[in-house]
Amino acid sequence: MPVRGSLRALALVLVSATALVAPAAPAHAVAPVERNVVLRWNEALLSAVRSGTLGPPMVARALAVVHTCAYDAWAAYDAVAVGTRLGGSLRRPEAERTEANRAEAISYAAHLAAVDLYPAQRAGFDALMTELGYDPAAPTGQPARTGLAACQAVLDHRHGDGSNQLGGYADTTGYAPVNAPMVVADPLTSVADPSRWQPLTYRNRAGALVTPPFLAPHWGGVASFTGRARDLADAVPAPAAYGTHAYRAQVAEIVSLTAGLTDRRKAIAEYWADGPSSETPPGHWSLFAQRVSARDGHGLDEDVKMFFALANSVMDAGIASWEAKRDHDSVRPITAVRFLHRGRQIPTWGGRVIDGATWTPYQAPTFPTPPFAEHVSGHSTFSAAAAEVLRRFTGGDTFGGETVIAKGSSLVEPGVSPAHDVTLRWSTFTEAADQAGLSRRYGGIHFLAGDLQGRALGKAVGAAAWERAQTYWSGRG
Repeated sequence: MPVRGSLRALALVLVSATALVAPAAPAHAVAPVERNVVLRWNEALLSAVRSGTLGPPMVARALAVVHTCAYDAWAAYDAVAVGTRLGGSLRRPEAERTEANRAEAISYAAHLAAVDLYPAQRAGFDALMTELGYDPAAPTGQPARTGLAACQAVLDHRHGDGSNQLGGYADTTGYAPVNAPMVVADPLTSVADPSRWQPLTYRNRAGALVTPPFLAPHWGGVASFTGRARDLADAVPAPAAYGTHAYRAQVAEIVSLTAGLTDRRKAIAEYWADGPSSETPPGHWSLFAQRVSARDGHGLDEDVKMFFALANSVMDAGIASWEAKRDHDSVRPITAVRFLHRGRQIPTWGGRVIDGATWTPYQAPTFPTPPFAEHVSGHSTFSAAAAEVLRRFTGGDTFGGETVIAKGSSLVEPGVSPAHDVTLRWSTFTEAADQAGLSRRYGGIHFLAGDLQGRALGKAVGAAAWERAQTYWSGRG
């Protein structure tokens, strides 16, 4: 069975201290214990993400909004924790601080947030409420009212956070690319500025000819969880400029890497791609967190805090990486390789030799390169931030995750690659995050500096988000 999109949730397995769970086992076989409402709402949101069209930074924000609403509702039933918007003003008396009241407050809060973010998916969210034993149309109990009050304060804040959610996330800055679009099916002949981002024209999965604009060029201006995301991004060194040795070297590395791809490296490139109809990179790490919860036997209190910290770290990672992308407006490999090597024969994946002007990344042809600037890598930033939070929350770097990429399941070379099943394993969170970053170089999507500087940025973002989250649940927020 191919491992991608929504099937990834069924393919990930964990290595425990005593046994290896068979890769073919479904996710629920990994965690036979009952899933708490935090996990249920995380799963519901990821399902909406897969069915929706929001890009990675918007998905990261959506995860943060839902899990912040869940956390703020939970905080009202904790003796110490404070909410992010209303502090301790919603705190309920000790006699009301039961598991049932926490779950009810969290569910009403998460439902309100999920419907606000994905209104077209409301039927699914309502169905989950019914399954959990709640009536979304009749929030009459105190826990329901508390959860709704906590979440509404979060939504009021986020509706004015610079994301332009209420305007469909449309750009608010007037960005326009300096380069005319490249038709991917045609050889590149020229480009106005080979240091800058270029839109691409290609046929999507529906067969339509599309030229996606730069996704959310205003995103660096979104209010971050820590208030530090933009400052951290502004410290990122600039990418190599056209005409420099560093520019030529980064292009040479991409050509060499993609020409020398093994089945394992191809599997890595495709597993982490997280393109359309997937959980996207932020959601990928929410799946990993679900496995951590099962592995460590989390209860409601542990999960509400873990997902709160994790989701806000990836939101800030999206803000920081998009700030860098917009600041530098940097060229993608597909433009740089074609421009430098047009009219020359170069090796590429599949054992072929081609005119450099026609070079393509090792990606599905229906989504050859994401529509935004290269520097820094969003995958690297999201993953490093998430790994940092999970490492700190669990008290160690040990992960023990694996997944199987089925023979012939490639979207780039269907039926051909991989020639045999490939198992990817990550002993630590850091190893998984590093592989996520490296996968984009294998796939011809990012340069070395964009990957490594994205990792460094993500680690700093994750550390800041962890410290900030702790202030809330310790009552110092």
